Amino acid sequence: MSYLGLAYAHLATVLPAFALGTYLLVRRKGTPLHKALGRCYLLLMLATGLITLAMPAHVGPQVLGHFGFIHLFSLVTLYSVPAAWLAARCGDIRTHRGNMIGLYVGGLLIAGSFALMPGRLLHTWLFGG
Repeated sequence: MSYLGLAYAHLATVLPAFALGTYLLVRRKGTPLHKALGRCYLLLMLATGLITLAMPAHVGPQVLGHFGFIHLFSLVTLYSVPAAWLAARCGDIRTHRGNMIGLYVGGLLIAGSFALMPGRLLHTWLFGG
């Protein structure tokens, strides 16, 4: 898949994940709806993490001619998703909550902020090149 195709696939997973994540953070926890939407959110974030690993870094230093600093967020996402799911399955709500808040803040807010920086594709799309 081309870089542009990966960028579109990434947006197709991260935008609904952001909307779902925001909703889940502000609504009542533990309900059947929370659990169902939480599974969707985790699947979207897992897909986002995998897609972003396939996208080469274009800003800053690269490792192996592909990976950059931004890819650390992908790795954290790929760790946090199963950790949050397992914690919820085991009834460890405190660990689940910590992983989910970390996933939202790190994987969506902080990584999203980096995506809006000059030199990145999303910045060019939104603000011109």
